Amino acid sequence: MYVIAGLGNPGRQYERTRHNMGFLTVDEFAAAHGIDVRRIKHKALIGEGRIAGEKVLLVKPQTYMNLSGESLREVMRYYDVPIENLIVIYDDMDLAAGTLRIRKKGSAGSHNGMKSVIYQLQDDAFPRIRIGIGGTAGDEWKDYVTGQVTEKEAPVLAEAIRQAAAAIDCIITDGIDIAMNRFNTSKKKEKEEKKEEKQEEKHDDD
Repeated sequence: MYVIAGLGNPGRQYERTRHNMGFLTVDEFAAAHGIDVRRIKHKALIGEGRIAGEKVLLVKPQTYMNLSGESLREVMRYYDVPIENLIVIYDDMDLAAGTLRIRKKGSAGSHNGMKSVIYQLQDDAFPRIRIGIGGTAGDEWKDYVTGQVTEKEAPVLAEAIRQAAAAIDCIITDGIDIAMNRFNTSKKKEKEEKKEEKQEEKHDDD
């Protein structure tokens, strides 16, 4: 069994915000596989299905971002799922918008939702998919992550969400190593994208 958890904030006002990339990816994955994620259990919206013969549980914690771990702790204990079968999807300000990073384990970085998950599980040895949303320095970061996606960002992030959902399929069917090789955005590509963004900004200023 796999637990696939997308992190985000509940409530209509947060539906299309940068901080809800995890929720949006779970929605994308659920739609692709005909899984209904509306049952309330373990402080979350959950839905069950089967992918390539594997039972999957989709989870959208409803505790607000910085308490996400409370919900996942209940889920993992109730279903007794091995830690390596938990896949967490979330936004990352340290990555360029649209960039994907898949890792087998690791720290939470600056993400409060992941800090809560790791603290509550007392373990960081689970796969995670990070979706880059770009970032802003200073005190404005909270407004940035909870802000609505702009028209310019929308197609880039929508494609990243589609790729993240496909990466979940790949992890389940082919394993995380293949998923990392197939879906991780290369450093070279990321540099090229940043260069293009700077050129566009310069062109706009001219």
